[in-house]
Amino acid sequence: MTTNFWQGNLVRLRAIEPEDDEHFFRWNMDSERARHLDFVWPPTSRVSVREWTERQSRLKLEDNAFHWVIENRAGEPVGSISTHNCEPRCGTFSYGVDVAAEHRGNGYAGEAITLVLRYYFCELRYQKCTVCVHADNPSSIRLHEKLGYTLEGTWRRMFFTQGHYVDLHWFGITREEFEGRCSQDKV
Repeated sequence: MTTNFWQGNLVRLRAIEPEDDEHFFRWNMDSERARHLDFVWPPTSRVSVREWTERQSRLKLEDNAFHWVIENRAGEPVGSISTHNCEPRCGTFSYGVDVAAEHRGNGYAGEAITLVLRYYFCELRYQKCTVCVHADNPSSIRLHEKLGYTLEGTWRRMFFTQGHYVDLHWFGITREEFEGRCSQDKV
């Protein structure tokens, strides 16, 4: 029996394909999504999104960073996850995860994060993951707490949106904490 490292019980992670432009274009229309990921960007053309997905589809793991599409069991793209700030010398990395509004609450983000953590901790020898969560995003805060992350600090008034400043929370998880959680949860 063949197993796919990138397949969980709920999701499969795969590389971006040029045809994913329609999904990313649609997801980019959700301003609340954009606000929690980065900030509200001006409208983007279909052509620029198509060019971006074409470029992304040709990328390989570079500097230990990668961008995956999250698919549900039906093979439907439901979001994406990408790693960044990968520092192999220190063994630290970060990621951003997003699930389209109509697919939230199904466990997709948590399982996608778990697959990525397992890869970085068990295959690439990383030892810690740190993520930044906007203080006005309670669902992301709950998700990271549920996954065993520790709140390591808060940067006050570091993000501006909707006319006011928002704090940024920094959460971290070590390889040992992840492995302990996995042995308890059988993830």
